[in-house]
Parts: sequence; C-alpha cells; structure tokens
Amino acid sequence: MSGPVKRRGYDSPVRRARAAATRSAILDAAERRFVRDGYAATPVAEVAREAGVSPRTVHLAFGTKPGLLRALWNARLRGDEEPVPVGERPWFRAVLEEPDPERAIRLNARNARAVRGRVGALLEVIRDAAPADPEIADLWARIQREFHDNQRAVVAALHERGALRPGLAPARAADILWTLNHPDVHRLLVTERGWTPAEHERWLVDALRCALLGRAPRRR
Repeated sequence: MSGPVKRRGYDSPVRRARAAATRSAILDAAERRFVRDGYAATPVAEVAREAGVSPRTVHLAFGTKPGLLRALWNARLRGDEEPVPVGERPWFRAVLEEPDPERAIRLNARNARAVRGRVGALLEVIRDAAPADPEIADLWARIQREFHDNQRAVVAALHERGALRPGLAPARAADILWTLNHPDVHRLLVTERGWTPAEHERWLVDALRCALLGRAPRRR
C-alpha cells in the first residue's frame, strides 16, 4: 500500500512568492487609501477591493486594521518586510561604524532624507489617527521613542570617538540631534516653507556639524 503523496519541493517557494506578492499588493493599496482618505475613513473592505483580494485575506495576512497600519509603517520605514529593526540595518550601521564624525553626520542626514521619502505622508496619517485610536496612539508613541533611541545611538558613536564639542553631554546631544532631525522640522521647512529635500539635507548637515561637533558650516 502506498503512503501519502509528498508535495513537490517547488510548491513551497511558489506559495511563499505568491503570499509575498499578495502582502505587497495589500500594503500598496492600504498606503494609497490611507494617504488619500485618512485612516479612519478607509474600511478594510476598500483596501481589499483595491488590492484585488477579499477582506478575509487582509485579515489573515495582517490581523486587524491597526495591524495593517503597523505592518505598512514597518515596511516603509525599513525599506522591506524583513523583520530587521532600523538599528540593525546596514545603512544605519554604516553611520555608527563611520570613523569620520563629519561623514557620519552626512550619512545620517542622507539616510533621514531617504526614509522621509518613504514615510513622510504615512507619518501624517498616523499622527492624525492617533488621538482617536488607542492602538494607533501606541504606534505613534513607539515611533517617537524608537526615533530618539536611534539618534541617541548615533550620538553614542560620536561620543566614543571623542567628537562631541567640549562641554556637550551625550544626553543633551541626543536631544539636539533628535530635534534637528525630527520629521516636524522637515515638515515645517519642506512642506510649509517650500525647501527642497536636498536643501533641507544640506542645512541639516551644517546645523548638526555646528551643534554637535562645534565646527562652523563649510562655505559652499
């Protein structure tokens, strides 16, 4: 009597690829709808319809609607859906491991510009939804906390190299970096005042060089 038929090995990779494509389609649809209509005004059913799947598929993939927004945030912040936090990403580690303090600041500003290009509109969605939804409020608080933690890690690396300007304590330096590099400052200068992202990046490098390292901005 023959035993159970084994599934062919290629079935699993194919299924994983299909599942990944489905998740990507759902995330893209969610981002479009959340940014266009707002989080509260976007039912999961509408996200599913735009992604070409059933609402059940969305719930199976992401659980709740807040779970969908959390997954979308993580994917856009990190650049993919791999479960690797920002602090362990190669592009962030490059800042911490850079021996030249000025280059480390430039790398950090370049990373910030790239990340904001991915998450800028989504961050506004989360900010607007937080007051009315406790789960999204927790997400907003986590975003702020993790951003400060990451900026503190950059300052710690500068401090280890003896690069902070004399008299500047690491805790105060972390607050300065967190403030100058904060998305709110970017929004004020780029969205409200019309600076280009490149102009903001150059300003940020000059401001951080002066505030953290005690070195005047270079003439351009």
